[in-house]
Amino acid sequence: MSRPNCEDFRQLFVNDTPLMDMRAPVEFEQGAFPTSVNRPLMQDSEREAVGICYKEQGQEAAIALGHELVHGDIKAERIAQWKAFCEANPDGYLYCFRGGLRSQITQQWLKEAGIEYPRIVGGYKALRRFLIDTIEQVAQQPMTLIGGNTGCGKTIMVNELESGLDLEGAANHRGSSFGRYVTKQRTQIDFENVLAVSMLKKQALGINQFVLEDEGKIIGSVSVPLPIHAAMQEAPIAIVDDPLDVRLARLTDDYVVRMQRDFVAHYGEELGWTRFAEYLERGMFSIRKRLGLERYEQLLQVQQDAVRLMQSSGSLDGHEGWLKPLLEQYYDPMYTYQLSKKADRIVFRGEYDEVKAWLVDKTA
Repeated sequence: MSRPNCEDFRQLFVNDTPLMDMRAPVEFEQGAFPTSVNRPLMQDSEREAVGICYKEQGQEAAIALGHELVHGDIKAERIAQWKAFCEANPDGYLYCFRGGLRSQITQQWLKEAGIEYPRIVGGYKALRRFLIDTIEQVAQQPMTLIGGNTGCGKTIMVNELESGLDLEGAANHRGSSFGRYVTKQRTQIDFENVLAVSMLKKQALGINQFVLEDEGKIIGSVSVPLPIHAAMQEAPIAIVDDPLDVRLARLTDDYVVRMQRDFVAHYGEELGWTRFAEYLERGMFSIRKRLGLERYEQLLQVQQDAVRLMQSSGSLDGHEGWLKPLLEQYYDPMYTYQLSKKADRIVFRGEYDEVKAWLVDKTA
């Protein structure tokens, strides 16, 4: 009734095995696994009280306090939640931080309720270590980067390629000043966990060389894992050279059409439009110093006018007025400078379909 070795961990993640996390909510929020659900043995305040007791009076007293805090109706309610999870996920597992006391108590209480349910030996800590090791191991394998100016569809291509690893998708952020989504960005730990699981699934398909987008060290509020970032500094780069009009069309769809739709779907019509306008305004505000105050104020006005036109008539015409100069005057010069420092690593250039075909052939 346990998962004793790393090969089992691999299959657990590749197969999207349901996991019941017995840790307190504060632990879960800091980082968890993609298929885990938090069904804590103790809530945050209970865990804190037991922890203080353990330090001051020892394990026996702490266990006694835990049983005192979680008993009667509270205990019955939690067991009912666990039973519901176990019955809905008969192929799942439970774990606590180290696979120790909390998960063992949960197992025992479930057994008394008539359910035998397996736990992860080593718990969250062992699973997390396995995913960190996976990232470090993948960083040693061959990789190629997709480069190109903003709007060249690099992230789209990464997701179209069987060998692609989507760093931005794992981070839930597109990496630019306008890169956030309606849903909040993942924590650093969640980002790394999602990325590692993606790597494991690629490896299960027999993939042993990877394609990633040419990223900076930071994606929104998270950092690219150091081993991956270090490997990216040495990797060959294929550059997408798409025309400006093609790039503008992609950016309009990504930053304007889809984001407006997502904000309205999430917040409702009126508040959704307000949040959408704020999202675009904050994106512009975040690069105001690099734009210069006068140019920032000009582009912001054009952007706000474009949102009003879009809301009143559905027309997208006004958005090119701020997107195009943003590309020509800010993003393109910045990326051209960055790319100049990597010129010796550029191994192929072409339009989108040409680069994609080259990468498919290279990673076959």
